[in-house]
Amino acid sequence: MLPSFFPLLQRDRHYSSRCIPIPPAMALCHNIGYDTMRTPNLLGHESLAEAVQQSTSWLPLLARECHPDARVFLCSLFAPICLDRFVSPCRSLCESVRDSCAPIMNCYGYPWPEILRCDQYPADHLIALMLSAPQASCQDCELEQASSSKDTLEIFCRSDFVVKLRLTRLKYSPISLSQFSLAAKLDVLKHGPLLGGEIRSRIELWLERDATCVRNMTRQHPQGGTFLVTGRVQGERLVVDRAYAWQRREKNLVAAARKWKRHRCRS
Repeated sequence: MLPSFFPLLQRDRHYSSRCIPIPPAMALCHNIGYDTMRTPNLLGHESLAEAVQQSTSWLPLLARECHPDARVFLCSLFAPICLDRFVSPCRSLCESVRDSCAPIMNCYGYPWPEILRCDQYPADHLIALMLSAPQASCQDCELEQASSSKDTLEIFCRSDFVVKLRLTRLKYSPISLSQFSLAAKLDVLKHGPLLGGEIRSRIELWLERDATCVRNMTRQHPQGGTFLVTGRVQGERLVVDRAYAWQRREKNLVAAARKWKRHRCRS
Protein backbone atom coordinates (compact mmCIF):
# COMPACT_ATOMS: atom_id res chain seq x y z
CA MET A 1 0.00 0.00 0.00
CA LEU A 2 1.31 3.43 -0.90
CA PRO A 3 1.80 6.12 1.75
CA SER A 4 -1.11 8.49 2.25
CA PHE A 5 0.84 11.50 0.98
CA PHE A 6 0.69 10.26 -2.61
CA PRO A 7 -2.13 11.81 -4.64
CA LEU A 8 -4.87 9.47 -5.79
CA LEU A 9 -3.61 9.79 -9.36
CA GLN A 10 -0.23 8.41 -8.33
CA ARG A 11 -1.82 5.52 -6.43
CA ASP A 12 -3.89 4.61 -9.49
CA ARG A 13 -0.85 4.94 -11.72
CA HIS A 14 1.04 2.42 -9.58
CA TYR A 15 -1.29 -0.39 -10.58
CA SER A 16 -1.12 0.34 -14.30
CA SER A 17 2.56 1.24 -14.48
CA ARG A 18 5.34 -0.86 -15.94
CA CYS A 19 9.09 -1.06 -15.68
CA ILE A 20 11.19 -0.24 -18.73
CA PRO A 21 14.89 0.47 -19.37
CA ILE A 22 15.87 4.13 -19.12
CA PRO A 23 16.24 5.07 -22.81
CA PRO A 24 19.58 6.36 -24.14
CA ALA A 25 17.81 9.52 -25.30
CA MET A 26 17.10 10.46 -21.67
CA ALA A 27 20.56 11.89 -21.04
CA LEU A 28 19.37 13.48 -17.80
CA CYS A 29 19.12 10.10 -16.08
CA HIS A 30 21.79 8.03 -17.78
CA ASN A 31 24.24 6.42 -15.34
CA ILE A 32 22.17 7.69 -12.44
CA GLY A 33 22.73 4.46 -10.49
CA TYR A 34 19.86 2.31 -11.77
CA ASP A 35 18.85 1.11 -15.23
CA THR A 36 15.05 0.78 -15.19
CA MET A 37 12.26 3.27 -14.53
CA ARG A 38 8.53 3.22 -13.92
CA THR A 39 6.22 4.71 -16.51
CA PRO A 40 4.02 6.73 -16.32
CA ASN A 41 6.34 8.74 -14.10
CA LEU A 42 5.67 10.99 -11.12
CA LEU A 43 5.23 14.05 -13.32
CA GLY A 44 2.27 12.57 -15.19
CA HIS A 45 4.07 11.89 -18.45
CA GLU A 46 2.02 9.11 -19.99
CA SER A 47 4.40 8.46 -22.90
CA LEU A 48 8.11 7.82 -22.81
CA ALA A 49 8.64 10.29 -25.66
CA GLU A 50 7.05 13.06 -23.61
CA ALA A 51 9.21 12.25 -20.58
CA VAL A 52 12.38 12.28 -22.68
CA GLN A 53 11.46 15.56 -24.36
CA GLN A 54 10.62 17.32 -21.11
CA SER A 55 13.71 16.02 -19.32
CA THR A 56 16.01 17.48 -21.98
CA SER A 57 15.02 21.03 -21.05
CA TRP A 58 16.68 20.59 -17.63
CA LEU A 59 20.13 19.71 -18.96
CA PRO A 60 21.41 23.30 -19.28
CA LEU A 61 20.49 23.93 -15.64
CA LEU A 62 22.47 20.87 -14.55
CA ALA A 63 25.43 22.21 -16.48
CA ARG A 64 25.47 25.11 -14.00
CA GLU A 65 25.88 22.62 -11.14
CA CYS A 66 23.61 24.68 -8.92
CA HIS A 67 23.13 21.75 -6.51
CA PRO A 68 25.03 18.44 -6.19
CA ASP A 69 21.79 16.44 -6.04
CA ALA A 70 19.68 18.30 -8.61
CA ARG A 71 20.04 15.38 -11.02
CA VAL A 72 19.03 12.81 -8.41
CA PHE A 73 15.99 14.89 -7.49
CA LEU A 74 14.85 15.37 -11.09
CA CYS A 75 15.39 11.74 -12.04
CA SER A 76 13.34 10.56 -9.09
CA LEU A 77 10.44 12.30 -10.86
CA PHE A 78 11.24 11.87 -14.56
CA ALA A 79 12.52 8.29 -14.24
CA PRO A 80 11.41 6.86 -10.87
CA ILE A 81 13.37 3.81 -9.83
CA CYS A 82 11.54 0.56 -10.49
CA LEU A 83 10.69 -0.82 -7.05
CA ASP A 84 7.51 -2.38 -5.70
CA ARG A 85 6.07 1.11 -5.24
CA PHE A 86 6.73 4.66 -6.34
CA VAL A 87 9.32 6.43 -4.20
CA SER A 88 8.90 10.17 -3.91
CA PRO A 89 11.78 12.55 -3.15
CA CYS A 90 11.69 13.97 0.35
CA ARG A 91 10.61 17.54 0.93
CA SER A 92 13.97 18.62 2.36
CA LEU A 93 15.77 17.53 -0.81
CA CYS A 94 13.28 19.40 -2.99
CA GLU A 95 13.66 22.56 -0.90
CA SER A 96 17.44 22.35 -0.95
CA VAL A 97 17.56 21.94 -4.73
CA ARG A 98 14.92 24.64 -5.25
CA ASP A 99 16.70 27.17 -3.03
CA SER A 100 19.98 26.70 -4.90
CA CYS A 101 18.69 26.32 -8.46
CA ALA A 102 15.65 28.62 -8.60
CA PRO A 103 17.83 31.80 -8.53
CA ILE A 104 19.71 30.53 -11.59
CA MET A 105 16.43 29.78 -13.37
CA ASN A 106 15.23 33.28 -12.50
CA CYS A 107 18.30 34.71 -14.24
CA TYR A 108 16.83 33.44 -17.49
CA GLY A 109 13.23 34.33 -16.73
CA TYR A 110 12.01 30.88 -15.60
CA PRO A 111 10.32 30.53 -12.20
CA TRP A 112 10.46 27.31 -10.18
CA PRO A 113 7.60 25.30 -11.77
CA GLU A 114 4.41 24.67 -9.84
CA ILE A 115 4.56 20.98 -10.77
CA LEU A 116 7.70 20.73 -8.57
CA ARG A 117 6.07 22.40 -5.57
CA CYS A 118 7.99 21.07 -2.56
CA ASP A 119 5.10 20.84 -0.09
CA GLN A 120 3.62 17.93 -2.08
CA TYR A 121 6.49 15.66 -1.03
CA PRO A 122 6.84 13.83 2.31
CA ALA A 123 8.40 15.75 5.16
CA ASP A 124 10.71 12.89 6.01
CA HIS A 125 12.09 9.78 4.37
CA LEU A 126 14.05 6.77 5.46
CA ILE A 127 16.91 8.19 3.41
CA ALA A 128 16.98 11.94 2.86
CA LEU A 129 19.93 13.78 1.36
CA MET A 130 20.86 16.96 3.17
CA LEU A 131 23.77 18.61 1.37
CA SER A 132 24.83 22.22 1.25
CA ALA A 133 25.17 23.41 -2.32
CA PRO A 134 27.61 25.89 -3.83
CA GLN A 135 25.84 28.98 -5.10
CA ALA A 136 26.14 29.71 -8.80
CA SER A 137 25.89 33.19 -10.23
CA CYS A 138 23.90 34.72 -13.06
CA GLN A 139 27.06 36.41 -14.22
CA ASP A 140 29.16 33.26 -14.67
CA CYS A 141 30.73 33.20 -18.13
CA GLU A 142 29.30 36.52 -19.23
CA LEU A 143 31.60 38.31 -21.68
CA GLU A 144 33.76 40.93 -20.01
CA GLN A 145 35.96 43.79 -21.13
CA ALA A 146 39.55 43.82 -19.92
CA SER A 147 39.88 46.80 -17.59
CA SER A 148 43.65 47.20 -18.09
CA SER A 149 46.48 45.03 -19.31
CA LYS A 150 47.99 45.03 -15.80
CA ASP A 151 44.77 43.82 -14.16
CA THR A 152 44.27 41.24 -16.91
CA LEU A 153 47.77 39.86 -16.37
CA GLU A 154 46.93 39.43 -12.68
CA ILE A 155 43.83 37.48 -13.68
CA PHE A 156 46.00 35.27 -15.88
CA CYS A 157 48.34 34.69 -12.92
CA ARG A 158 45.47 33.62 -10.63
CA SER A 159 43.95 31.31 -13.24
CA ASP A 160 44.87 27.67 -13.77
CA PHE A 161 44.54 28.00 -17.53
CA VAL A 162 44.26 30.71 -20.19
CA VAL A 163 43.20 29.66 -23.69
CA LYS A 164 42.28 31.51 -26.87
CA LEU A 165 39.84 29.46 -28.93
CA ARG A 166 37.53 29.80 -31.89
CA LEU A 167 33.95 28.53 -31.87
CA THR A 168 31.89 27.92 -35.00
CA ARG A 169 28.15 27.35 -34.95
CA LEU A 170 27.19 23.95 -36.28
CA LYS A 171 24.89 23.88 -39.30
CA TYR A 172 22.94 20.92 -37.92
CA SER A 173 21.83 20.22 -34.39
CA PRO A 174 24.04 17.48 -32.93
CA ILE A 175 22.97 14.88 -30.42
CA SER A 176 25.00 16.71 -27.80
CA LEU A 177 23.96 19.91 -26.09
CA SER A 178 26.67 22.01 -27.66
CA GLN A 179 25.72 23.98 -30.77
CA PHE A 180 29.31 24.95 -31.52
CA SER A 181 32.42 23.18 -32.73
CA LEU A 182 35.97 23.93 -31.66
CA ALA A 183 38.42 25.07 -34.32
CA ALA A 184 41.47 22.89 -34.92
CA LYS A 185 43.93 25.42 -33.53
CA LEU A 186 44.05 26.40 -29.87
CA ASP A 187 46.31 29.15 -28.59
CA VAL A 188 47.20 28.04 -25.06
CA LEU A 189 48.67 30.95 -23.15
CA LYS A 190 48.77 29.03 -19.87
CA HIS A 191 48.13 25.33 -19.37
CA GLY A 192 48.78 25.22 -15.60
CA PRO A 193 48.16 21.71 -14.24
CA LEU A 194 46.83 20.49 -17.59
CA LEU A 195 49.11 18.37 -19.74
CA GLY A 196 49.62 19.68 -23.25
CA GLY A 197 48.03 16.69 -24.94
CA GLU A 198 44.86 16.77 -22.86
CA ILE A 199 43.99 20.43 -23.18
CA ARG A 200 41.93 20.05 -26.34
CA SER A 201 39.92 17.07 -25.06
CA ARG A 202 39.21 18.87 -21.78
CA ILE A 203 38.11 22.02 -23.61
CA GLU A 204 35.83 19.91 -25.83
CA LEU A 205 34.33 18.30 -22.72
CA TRP A 206 33.71 21.74 -21.22
CA LEU A 207 32.07 22.83 -24.48
CA GLU A 208 29.79 19.80 -24.27
CA ARG A 209 28.84 20.01 -20.60
CA ASP A 210 28.67 23.71 -19.81
CA ALA A 211 26.04 24.65 -22.38
CA THR A 212 24.81 27.62 -20.34
CA CYS A 213 28.27 29.15 -20.10
CA VAL A 214 28.79 28.78 -23.85
CA ARG A 215 25.37 30.31 -24.50
CA ASN A 216 26.26 33.33 -22.36
CA MET A 217 29.55 33.79 -24.21
CA THR A 218 27.98 33.60 -27.65
CA ARG A 219 24.81 35.61 -26.97
CA GLN A 220 26.23 38.58 -28.87
CA HIS A 221 28.06 36.33 -31.35
CA PRO A 222 25.43 33.82 -32.49
CA GLN A 223 27.57 32.48 -35.35
CA GLY A 224 30.58 32.02 -33.11
CA GLY A 225 33.89 33.84 -32.93
CA THR A 226 37.23 33.92 -31.17
CA PHE A 227 37.27 34.09 -27.38
CA LEU A 228 39.85 34.11 -24.65
CA VAL A 229 38.79 32.16 -21.55
CA THR A 230 40.37 31.76 -18.14
CA GLY A 231 39.43 29.39 -15.36
CA ARG A 232 40.22 26.70 -12.85
CA VAL A 233 40.79 22.97 -12.94
CA GLN A 234 38.56 21.07 -10.51
CA GLY A 235 39.32 17.38 -10.80
CA GLU A 236 38.11 16.29 -14.23
CA ARG A 237 36.23 19.54 -14.80
CA LEU A 238 37.29 22.81 -16.29
CA VAL A 239 35.49 25.78 -14.77
CA VAL A 240 35.55 28.84 -17.02
CA ASP A 241 35.08 31.89 -14.83
CA ARG A 242 36.05 34.70 -17.23
CA ALA A 243 35.49 35.07 -20.96
CA TYR A 244 36.49 37.80 -23.38
CA ALA A 245 35.64 38.35 -27.04
CA TRP A 246 38.94 38.51 -28.95
CA GLN A 247 38.64 41.66 -31.02
CA ARG A 248 41.10 44.31 -32.16
CA ARG A 249 39.29 47.01 -30.27
CA GLU A 250 39.95 45.11 -27.04
CA LYS A 251 43.39 46.74 -26.80
CA ASN A 252 43.94 45.94 -23.12
CA LEU A 253 43.25 42.27 -23.70
CA VAL A 254 45.50 42.07 -26.76
CA ALA A 255 48.25 43.90 -24.89
CA ALA A 256 48.01 41.53 -21.92
CA ALA A 257 48.24 38.47 -24.17
CA ARG A 258 51.27 39.94 -25.92
CA LYS A 259 53.03 40.72 -22.62
CA TRP A 260 52.17 37.38 -21.02
CA LYS A 261 55.16 35.43 -22.37
CA ARG A 262 57.56 37.78 -20.57
CA HIS A 263 55.41 38.40 -17.52
CA ARG A 264 56.41 37.02 -14.13
CA CYS A 265 53.63 36.47 -11.65
CA ARG A 266 54.14 37.51 -8.06
CA SER A 267 54.33 34.49 -5.78
